[in-house]
Amino acid sequence: MLESILWILLAGFFVGQITRRLKAPALVGMALVGIILGPQVTDTISPDVLAASAPLRAIAVMIILMKAGLGLDREKLLQQGTVALRLGFLPALCEALFVAIAAIWLFKFDLPTGLLLGCIIGAESPAVIVPGMLRLKSLGWGVTKGIPDAILTGSALSDVLLLLVFNLLLSFLAQEAGGVTLPFGITLSAVQLLPLQIICQIILGVILSLVTARLLVVLLAKQNWTQNAVQDTLVAASFALLLVVLAEKFPFFSGYLAVMATGFFLIELDAPLARRLRSGFDSLWVVAEIVLFVLLGASIQLQVLEKTLLPGLLILAIGTLIGRALGWYLSTLGSNWNWRERLFLLSGNSAKATVQAAIGAIPLTQGIQGGETILAIAALSILVTAPLGAWAIPTFAPKLLERGEVDPTKVAIARRIVLLAAVDSSPLASQVLAKVAELARRSDGEIIVLHVIRTNEPYGVAHLREKSQRLLADIRHKFITVTGSVPEEIVRVAQDYQVAEIVMGKRGHRAWDEVLVGSVSQAVLESSPIPVILVEDERISVRGGK
Repeated sequence: MLESILWILLAGFFVGQITRRLKAPALVGMALVGIILGPQVTDTISPDVLAASAPLRAIAVMIILMKAGLGLDREKLLQQGTVALRLGFLPALCEALFVAIAAIWLFKFDLPTGLLLGCIIGAESPAVIVPGMLRLKSLGWGVTKGIPDAILTGSALSDVLLLLVFNLLLSFLAQEAGGVTLPFGITLSAVQLLPLQIICQIILGVILSLVTARLLVVLLAKQNWTQNAVQDTLVAASFALLLVVLAEKFPFFSGYLAVMATGFFLIELDAPLARRLRSGFDSLWVVAEIVLFVLLGASIQLQVLEKTLLPGLLILAIGTLIGRALGWYLSTLGSNWNWRERLFLLSGNSAKATVQAAIGAIPLTQGIQGGETILAIAALSILVTAPLGAWAIPTFAPKLLERGEVDPTKVAIARRIVLLAAVDSSPLASQVLAKVAELARRSDGEIIVLHVIRTNEPYGVAHLREKSQRLLADIRHKFITVTGSVPEEIVRVAQDYQVAEIVMGKRGHRAWDEVLVGSVSQAVLESSPIPVILVEDERISVRGGK
């Protein structure tokens, strides 16, 4: 079992990075590793790990949905009106219906079995869509109109709807469907109960998420039961997983919807706590992503694809290009979305993976006629749409969406922090290097040490290089020297390396007295568009550049 975990993590990570460097989504490489390590090819993964794949995937989906909730923007959702709500129902329903019609035509399924396949294929993959939308938010694509937020919310709602219909159809095909008798002798069939079940799952999920979010705020922010962000994340992830487990035992609410809503309420109740948790769940997702997609690949049944390849591709095309496209049109009708933004839904709202892997084999295991075909098409939908969706989201967003201002309070902004330390040959260089090292350790940043060579320096360049190596031994840094005008070179190098801040001394000794007392520091402050930190005799004065 330990060997299997080792193979999953190492092979999944490195093959994922190779595919990323080849300009393909990392999940393609991870899924390929799963196929190779799985029972279909080398049978390397332990049966114990494969038996635990469903709960492991559930944990991974919980993590990514919590990330989604922590990135939602209430103002953007309100701005969209009913678009997010309609995206949660209409595209999934239209796709499920068209898939069912195509399955009846191609495979001679009856209507309930066709709809069963439609529910499986119509579900959207949070494992592909959520990371893609959060990345778009961090880069600003579509944020002005709240397009990523609408897609995130709609995706979660559509999965709730289709999973409920899927369970209803399973009961019907197994001849277990029954009605409920209400007071006054009113009897409702399973189909008539479905709208009530959907409303109940959504409302109870939202209520439980609000309770969970308030409890987390009390424990983590007000009573300070934790000492650091790692413990905050551990507790929050445990509570989120508890929601998923309770939803399985008591299927009266949507666990996944509750998890995402918990993240959303945390932003509203305690934004600083939400920011800490956002960083923690980003770290958890690094591992969870590998486990999710490798196990996803291992679950794909390659041997059942051969007979259904062409009709399966036709069904996927009909469901997406006709059914889902109709749902997208109806969902955005009357909105402020232009045709390019509506077209983006084809790439941003079509990926299948997680739900299909979770429920695709259930009809076969329950002995439903056509179950093997259903499983094959579910596997095909993963192989085709997951990598396409992961590639298409970042590829077409810059072409179809408008770029707006990023809200750092709602999403983690991935940024490589580089600091510039401008040092002379005076003893003050040690203080400058000590300060820039402190800042770099706080932000896990890198440092550019710049020395503008001048004549008559009391110490040589080699001495400065040795001092930098000693004081910055645990930090990635680069020592460079240039010649020319000191303030101009400082600003030029800072812009060339796109540094976040410039750290320099305010006063020098002897060789720098004439310039650093006023002219160099003043010239850098006046000409630099980058913030400048001036170090003065152990006292730090922070000023911003223009």
